Amino acid sequence: MEPSPKDGESAAAAEPGRGGTAPSSGVVVQVREKKGPLRAAIPYMPFPVAVICLFLNTFVPGLGLLCCCVSPGTFVSAFTVLCGAHTDLPDRHRCCVFWLNIAAALIQILTAIVMVGWIMSIFWGMDMVILASKCTERRCRAASADLH
Repeated sequence: MEPSPKDGESAAAAEPGRGGTAPSSGVVVQVREKKGPLRAAIPYMPFPVAVICLFLNTFVPGLGLLCCCVSPGTFVSAFTVLCGAHTDLPDRHRCCVFWLNIAAALIQILTAIVMVGWIMSIFWGMDMVILASKCTERRCRAASADLH
């Protein structure tokens, strides 16, 4: 299915074989990521805190299940929600988002025996760093807009 020429364009311009260029279809595609409630509950933390959480989620579980603290970074992120960190769930109360993060940490702990929880906690920490960098970019753009 080829796009038809737009109003005001000649048929010669629509056919590349006649020396013209093909018109663009003018369709704008927007991609939105749909997040589940657990993933949307990951808070936008300051970048250093997010890096610490990634470190905890990656290397503390690697020391073994001796102290049963498999995803301490996810627990820390849960408490940042109570300290005012924003999430992608603005319509939910902070306590609800806190418990969603605790649930994610418990899921990571319970499934760590089969390595799924450890891998999940590493990806969770990577998402925390990505969200923290987006938060930092927004602040930088807002600060530069205030200066101009």
